[in-house]
Amino acid sequence: MSSNRPKGPPINPRELMARGFRALSRGKFDEASTCCKLVLERYPQLVPAHFLVGLVGLASGDRSTAQAAFNTVTRLEPGHAAAWAHLAKLLAEGGQVNRADIALENAVKFESNDIPQVLDVIGTTYTLLGEHRTADEWYRRAAEGQPDNPALRINYANNLIYLGENERAEQELAAALKLGRGHAQAHWLLASLEKAGDHRHLEEMQALLQGRPLPLRAQAFVHYGMGKEYEDLQEWDAAFESFSSGARARRATLQFDEQLERDSFAALETIYTRDWLAGRAVGNPDPSPVFIIGQPRTGTTLVERIVTAHSAVHSAGELQQFGNCIRRLTRYDRQERFSPELFSRARDIDPQVLGSEYLLRTTKLRGTLPRFVDKLPYNYLFLPHILAALPNARVIHLVRDPRDACFSVFKQLFADAYPHSYDLQEMARHFGRYHRLMQTWRERFPGRFLDVQYEDVVVNLEDNARRILAYLELPWEDACKDFHKQAAAVSTASAVQVREPAHNRSVGRWRRYERQLQPALDILQREGVI
Repeated sequence: MSSNRPKGPPINPRELMARGFRALSRGKFDEASTCCKLVLERYPQLVPAHFLVGLVGLASGDRSTAQAAFNTVTRLEPGHAAAWAHLAKLLAEGGQVNRADIALENAVKFESNDIPQVLDVIGTTYTLLGEHRTADEWYRRAAEGQPDNPALRINYANNLIYLGENERAEQELAAALKLGRGHAQAHWLLASLEKAGDHRHLEEMQALLQGRPLPLRAQAFVHYGMGKEYEDLQEWDAAFESFSSGARARRATLQFDEQLERDSFAALETIYTRDWLAGRAVGNPDPSPVFIIGQPRTGTTLVERIVTAHSAVHSAGELQQFGNCIRRLTRYDRQERFSPELFSRARDIDPQVLGSEYLLRTTKLRGTLPRFVDKLPYNYLFLPHILAALPNARVIHLVRDPRDACFSVFKQLFADAYPHSYDLQEMARHFGRYHRLMQTWRERFPGRFLDVQYEDVVVNLEDNARRILAYLELPWEDACKDFHKQAAAVSTASAVQVREPAHNRSVGRWRRYERQLQPALDILQREGVI
């Protein structure tokens, strides 16, 4: 006589699940995984166990496990809003916008309990999809649903900064800090919003560092916040020391394989010759894309705002889609986003297929205007493929004094990109490779992209804006010189700065730090960059 009852020694799934969630909250991922495994061996259809597997995957950085687990949850319980929300966020982060849209639609449809953490994940997903105005409602509901949760208030404030609503952002950050002065990210965001006039906030951040030991990421937030305020007060040595301390803390949390980068740049120069481009089939003729490329902190956001102030141009943000299309078409699944293997596999991609795939994958992001801007700086790595796949697209390359560019990147705390930027000498060597690669592209593909000098733009905005629009074959509109009046969201590191008119305060700032920058300057000189 058969039985459907679980076999083996009896277990208490509720007790094991509670233990697993406690372990996750303490960062004990192995223990949490063990609890899930024990439960699922006996009860393979138990939805909370699969959901916990997904949460452990998220917390431990195992995205594929997390995505598979949330997929299982939605299959077993189609109305599970939290699983749909996490799945949507994972898909959006991976550039799978159309699948993310479907998952997000289900999360919104089934979210009826106003669980603040779920509302926050939905808001984050809308942010990833570039829909900051829609995200605002979800972040607000999350923060109002759990007003004593500082993390939710900080996320809400961050989105308000993207929207240019700095006063409301300050209110949320102040509320978060009233709940506890130890929230490092809130201090960093406040420092970015306000120009320091005295040392009061600096002393508070210093006290935070001198208290209980902070995680490395939190240390980075505090040090970068202090560096910015020391700069406001023109205390240059103290500012550099703070930026350096923050960079060391952040660098300790990241992996950067410099040899892999060297090999990747070498592969690009070897594979993508003038003959390679001449031998390609004709790509997709759509003229709507405008790519803005270069190094971060070189004026890419400034030029994007100038261009998208035009009535015919939509800002799609920093899209991962072009690179992700190449990875998808080459079936590339290595953890490293760039490698010689990727560039080698990509040499035989059909340009028509690539161009059409990119346009398909950006359908929901590029708006309804005749042109759209994709402002992902490191798309310069894919420039030969852009020229082949989208021959009528326009490409604008930002150029800035390498000394200012390198220091500006060094003093910026990024989310996850640019791991080379937290060590000045690594940064300088990276800049040398980038500089040589762009010179190679100029020689091999003459006239196929427009160089724009940042310093020229901030000194003579209108003439340079007219030059850019002429390259895009767009008629002049006065709104382009009043770009700072746009209401559109900005989700890059320049979100605060581009709300003001163009200025040249950052030109030559490296000179304030010439002594500390000398090892990096020596490398730039050896690399032939300066």
